[in-house]
Amino acid sequence: QVRLAESGGGLVQAGGSLRLSCAATGAMNYAMGWFRQAPGKEREFVAAISWSGGSTDRADSVKGRFTISRDNAKNTVTLQMNSLKLEDTAVYYCAAGRGRSNVAGGLVDYWGKGTLVTVSS
Repeated sequence: QVRLAESGGGLVQAGGSLRLSCAATGAMNYAMGWFRQAPGKEREFVAAISWSGGSTDRADSVKGRFTISRDNAKNTVTLQMNSLKLEDTAVYYCAAGRGRSNVAGGLVDYWGKGTLVTVSS
């Protein structure tokens, strides 16, 4: 059983940075990812990383600003978010699935409960 727990959300001013972490248990050999859901919108893909950490995907809207990484020794996945914009406000979810491309395509086996990121002007 895979369990995912996000942390690091909060309130940040536009242009600032925030670092989200996902503590993953039982996720050996799983690709991991981050998704987000803004108020009144559907959940959307943000970033994904392979089990080895050697391959990543990011949505066009966050390229150049967000970086996904993982530390398998610590069972954690991190999303470093820089140059935050108002439109980045959302609940961010950690996700696990079989294969980076599958996760990026929304084929997720496990979800965390989410952490709220609010970007203010």
